[in-house]
Amino acid sequence: MSESSPKSGPKVKKTVPQEEGQSTNEQFANDQAVIEQVMQYEKRIYDLGQMLDIAKSFCSTLDFSKLLESIVYICMAQMHVLGAQIFVLDMIENQNFYLETAKVLENEKKLSIPVNSLLASKLLELQKPVTIEELKATIGDDECLEILKSLCPTLVVPLIQKKHLNGLLILQERIAIDDDTSYSEYEQNQIMSIASLASVAINNANLLQMSSTDMMTHLKLKYFFFNVLTEAIDNAILQEKSIAVLMFDIDFFKKFNDAYGHECGDFVLTEVANLIKNNLRDSDVASRYGGEEFTALLYQTKKTEAMRVAKRIKTTIENHDFIYGNKHLHVTISCGVSVFDAKVNKIITPNILVDQADKALYVSKNTGRNKVSFYTPSGKKKSK
Repeated sequence: MSESSPKSGPKVKKTVPQEEGQSTNEQFANDQAVIEQVMQYEKRIYDLGQMLDIAKSFCSTLDFSKLLESIVYICMAQMHVLGAQIFVLDMIENQNFYLETAKVLENEKKLSIPVNSLLASKLLELQKPVTIEELKATIGDDECLEILKSLCPTLVVPLIQKKHLNGLLILQERIAIDDDTSYSEYEQNQIMSIASLASVAINNANLLQMSSTDMMTHLKLKYFFFNVLTEAIDNAILQEKSIAVLMFDIDFFKKFNDAYGHECGDFVLTEVANLIKNNLRDSDVASRYGGEEFTALLYQTKKTEAMRVAKRIKTTIENHDFIYGNKHLHVTISCGVSVFDAKVNKIITPNILVDQADKALYVSKNTGRNKVSFYTPSGKKKSK
C-alpha cells in the first residue's frame, strides 16, 4: 500500500481554514492540539515497534541467567531507572520467590518471599504495578514488605502467567524528568506489557530448567551435562583454555539402601549432591550422572586446581555428619579427574573426556576407595 493511501496511518483531525470571526489564538490552539495528537499516535506506533523488538529479544534465549539479565536491562532503558531486580518462583519446590538477579556473597542466602505470603496474594489480586506506599496501605506492616524496601523500589510489578504469580519485577531509583519521578498511567501500562512478555519467557526458561534437572538432587541431568560440556570443549579449543571434568561415585552406596531402606539412600544422594554443589563456583556445572554417580565441569581449570577442588569435596563429604533419623552415617566418595589441555590432552569430543575421568575413578575405586585419581594422556593414572 502506498504512503498516500488513506489507510496507511491513523486518522487525525485536519486543520481547517480559519473561519470568519475565529481569533488567531483559537486557531493556534487548534493547530497545537492536532500536532499533539499526531505526536501521540507516532509515540504509540514507535512503542509498539519497541514491544515487538522486546518480545523477539525475550524469545531469543532460554538460558535463565541471560534472560533475566536481558529483562533487567530492557526495563532500565524503557522506564529510565538506574536498576531493576527480579524475584522468580522456584518451580521445583514451589514455596518461595527468590531474588535471582542480585549478587550473593559466599555463605549468604538469596532474599526470598513465600508463595503464601500476604504480599504475593495482594499482587496477584491487584494485577498492576504498585508503589511501596500503596502496598503498605493495603497490607500494612509486613515482613515481606521490609524485604522489598531494602531494594529501594520506585515501582513493584507482578509477573503473571495464566492467572498465577510467577515473579516480581522491582524497578529501583528513577531518573527524574522535569523533577518528576512518578510513573504515568501510560508508562504503567507499558511496563505491564513488558512484564507479561517477561513472565511468559521466564516460565518457558523455567520449564527447560525443570526438564534438565534431577528432581531429587536438583542437579543437572546427564544429557544436559554433555550439551554444556560439548560447548565448553569447543570454546576451550578456540581460546586455548583448560577445562576439567570430575566424576564421583559414592562408596558402598548399596549398603545404605540394604540396611536402612531406599529413603535413606535418597537422603544420602541428596546430601552428597548439596555438598558437591556447595564446593563449586556458580559458573561450574554439577550433574547427577546416574545412580550414585555425579559429574562436575570446572571452567578454566588446570590439573592442580581441579585436584584441589576434588580433594576438598572428598574431604568435606568424609567429615560431614550424615544424620538419618537417629543414625549417624559415615559416607565417603571416590573421584576421577580429567583435564582438557590444548597442548597435553587436546580431545575433541565430550565422551572421551568423561571416559578419561571415569577410568581415573575406577583407579580410585580399585585402590582402596575414598581417593582422588588423575588421568594422564599416557594412560598412567595417579591416585592420592
